[in-house]
Amino acid sequence: MQPFRPLFGLTLSELSTVAADLGLPRFAARQMARWLYVKRVDSIDAMTDISAANRERLKELFVIGRSENRGVSTSVDGTKKYLYATSEGAFIESAYIPDGERATLCVSSQAGCRMGCRFCATGRQGLQHSLSTTEILNQIASLPEFEQLTNLVFMGMGEPLDNLDNVLRALEILTAEWGFGWSPTRITVSTAGVAKALDRFLSESKVHLAVSLHNPFHEERIEIMPIEKAWTIREVCDILRRYDFTHQRRVSFEYIVLKGMNDSPRHIKELCRLLDGIKCRINLIRFHKIPSSPYFSPDAEAMIRFRDTLTAKGIQTTIRASRGEDIQAACGLLSTEKTKSDPGSSR
Repeated sequence: MQPFRPLFGLTLSELSTVAADLGLPRFAARQMARWLYVKRVDSIDAMTDISAANRERLKELFVIGRSENRGVSTSVDGTKKYLYATSEGAFIESAYIPDGERATLCVSSQAGCRMGCRFCATGRQGLQHSLSTTEILNQIASLPEFEQLTNLVFMGMGEPLDNLDNVLRALEILTAEWGFGWSPTRITVSTAGVAKALDRFLSESKVHLAVSLHNPFHEERIEIMPIEKAWTIREVCDILRRYDFTHQRRVSFEYIVLKGMNDSPRHIKELCRLLDGIKCRINLIRFHKIPSSPYFSPDAEAMIRFRDTLTAKGIQTTIRASRGEDIQAACGLLSTEKTKSDPGSSR
């Protein structure tokens, strides 16, 4: 028996195809989009301006396709980490981060990750599979705090540009007037530097970009980020220089500071050389310890000195506040390795 297909996660053109295939009127596609992405209904029967007969046709082949979280962990700082099961039997996590009038959701694009960054718990887990558009958007629409959300960052589990088709579809639905209707300026997508997909991402979307840099020297970056073997950070920067980041769209560089490894004056000098000609900012991130890791974070004073030195050299630099570390929700800590046999372990 053929499994039911999810409607949630389909673009307007895909919904138009559904309507045409089932003999529904053309305007049914926009009706479905409104119920799916504006009303966020959880059943086809709730689409009350579609005739009962046409709803029955839909129900023969489709379901809405949304799912609830499997558990939540709450940090002392208010951050919440949600656990979701995927259609292929894996698990993903997303982190909700409230901060005054701002509330950000850190979204996953893959179950696990194949980039293998040495400082990242998700990278240690390896890749189980890429998420469907439905699974990406489900983290957002099923969030209990959805109405409070102001920003989205694709900085959770996985490499977004390693799942580019589904990420672009999700961005289309998030920003289209027939979809969620979000401004692209509320969304940031992160990449470790998948250069082969970067041009397409920049050409087909208008959201902000964050590049995981972490070391400006080729040989040293390879040691902590194997992706440098395939696509160097210099190649990535050469691509970025071809795009305009002076108006609505911005590019930032994420830099996890590792004590004694990437925080010296020579690293600062090379960062300035590498990023010359790119309108950008650097976000410094304290390293969050993972088991058996050989890395350590500098103290607060050293982080401030590093920030102030870069700022004095003309690169806008900030220190990102650490959130949710006590529930393993901070940068680099998301991992569902332990949930394979016990999905209740992340509750």
